[in-house]
Amino acid sequence: MVAVWNPLDYIAQRWTPSPRILRRAALSAVVMTVVIIVTGGAVRLTGSGLGCDTWPKCTDDSLFATPEQGLHGAIEFGNRMLTYVLSAAVGWAIVAARSVKPRRRGLTRLAWSMFWLVVVNAVMGGITVHMELNPWTVAVHFLLANALLTVTVLVWQRTREGDTTPRPRVPRPVRKLSWALIVTTVVLVALGTTVTGSGKHAGDSSEVPRMPWNWIDAAHVHAAAAWAVCALAIAMWLVLRVVDAPDDIRARARDLLLVLLAQGGIGYVQFFTDVPEVLVGVHMLGSALTWIAVLRLALSLRERPVADPAIPAQADPADPALSTA
Repeated sequence: MVAVWNPLDYIAQRWTPSPRILRRAALSAVVMTVVIIVTGGAVRLTGSGLGCDTWPKCTDDSLFATPEQGLHGAIEFGNRMLTYVLSAAVGWAIVAARSVKPRRRGLTRLAWSMFWLVVVNAVMGGITVHMELNPWTVAVHFLLANALLTVTVLVWQRTREGDTTPRPRVPRPVRKLSWALIVTTVVLVALGTTVTGSGKHAGDSSEVPRMPWNWIDAAHVHAAAAWAVCALAIAMWLVLRVVDAPDDIRARARDLLLVLLAQGGIGYVQFFTDVPEVLVGVHMLGSALTWIAVLRLALSLRERPVADPAIPAQADPADPALSTA
């Protein structure tokens, strides 16, 4: 009899996910991470950041929101409940990654890192509540959510690849330009938290201390970083045409430009319309989609060929999704 050391081993011995199921499991983690980022923003934008005034309980006496806490309590508690949905999506991805045949240890370890980021960010959310929405902790909470988004996208991409050594698809200068785009986008996202932390939407109806600078000045610096990202994205699109990069890479560059165009337009409209809550929420969604587009472009610049096309969990030639990966 084969010894079973843990539940994951037990499941892996009895189930092998198809390539499509594996990719869908990873994609569900990406989608739920975007959802938790947007709904987390909705909590702040509706002034519900302290709707539950403690953590991990909603009140000192109740795990759940109470009628006395009203709509704000329901919104904050609802966002906390979505964390369990996110955890379920991450868990499904971990189980699927562990169950593929033959075993892909690198993919499994990467999938497990999603779980630990969920845990760390949940704790950070509790710290944010206990510190009564200190803008610095709110910023860290948001950046950790983007770190989770990064890993979920990496896992999603890895489910479409083999486990061989990465092989470049474009010349080295193009890959360096991609790294410049990644770094500048990270700076852009980080600067966005300074606009949030000094701006009008503190996340609670009471007086919450803000970051010690004028939010309009922070918005101008954030916009300058956005223009830098746009310039690099345009340069990447042009360079890819010059080097005659594969069509799928050029499509990723085009998608990034479209997302940046929409995101920039939303950003300027919200600035000149006194940052209405709805547009700020849409801008947060655009931030997540921009980061995904940057990562997908960077990941498309290299490939990991499948060592053995016969391995069912690594290759599915009949699946049209592989032709657009």
